[in-house]
Amino acid sequence: MATPQFWSTPLRYLRWASYEKPAIFYSLVIGGTGPLMLVGLPPIRRAFGDVDPEPIPLTYPIPQGTRVTPQGYDDE
Repeated sequence: MATPQFWSTPLRYLRWASYEKPAIFYSLVIGGTGPLMLVGLPPIRRAFGDVDPEPIPLTYPIPQGTRVTPQGYDDE
């Protein structure tokens, strides 16, 4: 049984795929860089001075001090 062309000559197969099926080939190349970007991009961003934003508050901040109750709006 003959071995598939990819496993016997992978670089030649990749060159053929880039010419004959460029949409599939380059979409796989771009998709393959995603996991690499998860590891490599944050240190590069920080090296350029980009900082992570503060987290969005999940509760409304309660003001310090005594609270004034409004007068004259009661339902009677």
